[in-house]
Amino acid sequence: MPWSQGEWLNPPADVAVDGTDLLVTARSGSDFWRTTSYGFVHDDGHALLTDFPPGTAVEVGFHADFTELYDQAGALVRVDASTWIKAGVEISDGLPQLGAVVTHGTSDWSLAPVPEWAGREVTIRVSRSGDAVTVRARCEHEPWRTIRVAWLDPDAKARAGLLCCAPERDGMTVRFTRMATGPADTSLH
Repeated sequence: MPWSQGEWLNPPADVAVDGTDLLVTARSGSDFWRTTSYGFVHDDGHALLTDFPPGTAVEVGFHADFTELYDQAGALVRVDASTWIKAGVEISDGLPQLGAVVTHGTSDWSLAPVPEWAGREVTIRVSRSGDAVTVRARCEHEPWRTIRVAWLDPDAKARAGLLCCAPERDGMTVRFTRMATGPADTSLH
């Protein structure tokens, strides 16, 4: 889908088009998180969102060129400030990690190291069916990995799309290669 079809939640520091790619520079301190373990609430990460009705999926492609703690990019599903899901790659424990945060009032976080994904193109796919969002990821043309199956109210009005955050620094730029919509996945595996 054309980048112009999305709407920004918390516009980033800079946005530029390079050929068909979208270059997004995050503001320092940007993130999405609610309370758990850290005690703070951040709802100022950058996300370019489109409608995400039941029965649909959104895919986001980007290059995982991150260097600093908590640099991150991926996909966001958002109902409101206290109900959302983010999934993607971020730097934690000195390595790129494939992770997901599910928030229903408070956030939880799951991670798995993917050091071999550093500097490569990653695609995150969020698929909404019934009362669930299924999150999958892959690096380049490798097989899909199921990361998470999370509950989402089937009647909730949601939006989804790309996200990036730079909680610890200025100047992080992410190269997004695509954002596409389509039908929801028909199976979990």
